[in-house]
Amino acid sequence: MKTNERSELLLGKKALETLNDKTVLVVGVGGVGSFCVEALARTGVGHLILIDKDCVEPSNINRQLVATLDTVDQIKVNVLKERIRTLNPNCIVDTFAFFYDQTKDDEIFSQPIDFVVDCIDSIQSKKDLMQACIDRNIPFLSSMGMARRKDPTKLVVTEIEKTSYDPMAKQIRQWKRKNRIRNKIWVVASTEIPIPVESGQPLPSAIFVPASAGLLLASTCVDRLIEV
Repeated sequence: MKTNERSELLLGKKALETLNDKTVLVVGVGGVGSFCVEALARTGVGHLILIDKDCVEPSNINRQLVATLDTVDQIKVNVLKERIRTLNPNCIVDTFAFFYDQTKDDEIFSQPIDFVVDCIDSIQSKKDLMQACIDRNIPFLSSMGMARRKDPTKLVVTEIEKTSYDPMAKQIRQWKRKNRIRNKIWVVASTEIPIPVESGQPLPSAIFVPASAGLLLASTCVDRLIEV
């Protein structure tokens, strides 16, 4: 059964062969990351490494691909691994159900990784992962804040210094300048002004922007993996 015929028509046989030989690390498989992972698996990436400590919660069902009434309380990376098996059984999927920080780097980066996609919520973990990639010369793409936004057409792929209206991106810019990091940091960000929320309240979010961001991350990742 040939399941990648349409992808081959669009991208070419050589590109799919290239993708099958690539390893992509995705950290965070919630609203953004779950859609990114599925797109990478369906497009033919041969090896995926998934990191997320969380279990599915009822509040995830409105926007996260892993979340259904049947998967509540299950570990998200395990749900995704099983889902990928039904989509692309040839894809090797390694899972780590832990919270990412720099103490995990030796374990994670003990194998060759071609590209890293950051879908983490924690600012410090984002910084740690970016620094790990910079130190190892691994290309990466990072998702900025996707909650509190309604319009997926406002998403862009841009360099961190060109972001606006994003509190998360502001902190990354400040960290980059403080540490005199000269490398360009590419991100998927929204140019939409986030809606206000009272302190201590859950962040409002629907499926449209996080899912679109995940697909944009995956598309950009694939484009960079198959670049000649």
